[in-house]
Amino acid sequence: MRVEQRQENGLTRFVLYKEALVVGGCACRAEGGGTELLELSVLPEWRRKGYGSYLLKEVLRATGGYGPRSLHTAPAPENAAAQTLLKKFGFAPRGACWARRRAADPTAVGLTHAFLERTLALGGFFVDATCGNGNDTEFLCRLAGPGGRVLALDVQQKAVDATNARLAAAGLAEVGRAVRADHARLGQLVHRGSADCVVFNFGYLPGADHALFTVPQSSLPAVEAALEALKPGGVLAACLYSGGPNGSGEKRALLEYFRGLPPAGYTLLVCEFANWAPTAPLPCFVLKK
Repeated sequence: MRVEQRQENGLTRFVLYKEALVVGGCACRAEGGGTELLELSVLPEWRRKGYGSYLLKEVLRATGGYGPRSLHTAPAPENAAAQTLLKKFGFAPRGACWARRRAADPTAVGLTHAFLERTLALGGFFVDATCGNGNDTEFLCRLAGPGGRVLALDVQQKAVDATNARLAAAGLAEVGRAVRADHARLGQLVHRGSADCVVFNFGYLPGADHALFTVPQSSLPAVEAALEALKPGGVLAACLYSGGPNGSGEKRALLEYFRGLPPAGYTLLVCEFANWAPTAPLPCFVLKK
């Protein structure tokens, strides 16, 4: 078996061959951020022999259906066999059609960003206490907007330089800047009660020396100083990690500290992945009252 692909009148057509004989085909088009399958058929005498499955698998493969994120729709199946085929590949009824959606698993950083997008206001003062390569810093600068301000810290000059270069390339150098400093010194750099948000992404710098990583001896004073730096109504966001050279010691120490905060002054949210391994990254949020 083999499948040939060609463009025709704005459609992508797939033709299924058994040696030199055409035994089936499919037509599809890009639609609404996904792919719409307009037709999928196999000649009657070649059905129930695996040809439909092979064809649909190749169509999905060619149109991104096995990537981390995709959407495919198809007409409602005309019979039980067509329904079984679509179900086999993850399609399910959605209104008048059937749909197959793949989405990337959520990440600790992604969940943290989603929470902060809904929590922080334009014009705020945000601190990235562990800027790394500048991902969180750039994100915070975009949330702060032209009237806001972002200060980023990192103990490694490589991280500071990468972050400042990233902000300059994105046109955000007027909003944020990175400086070389241990996050344990956060209290010396940020005035008490001045910050709307402080973000921590613990661990080590991706792409750098993994022998350099955050440890409880500096992380605990840093989060204490961050809580002092927050305004009432401010939020501390922290991604905690297990494994690597630091093991789970830092994660345990920070969770113990967060859980010991007085409820009269703080609300703690711990977003656990309940059906993932216990070593999964852990997003935490501390809301200051």
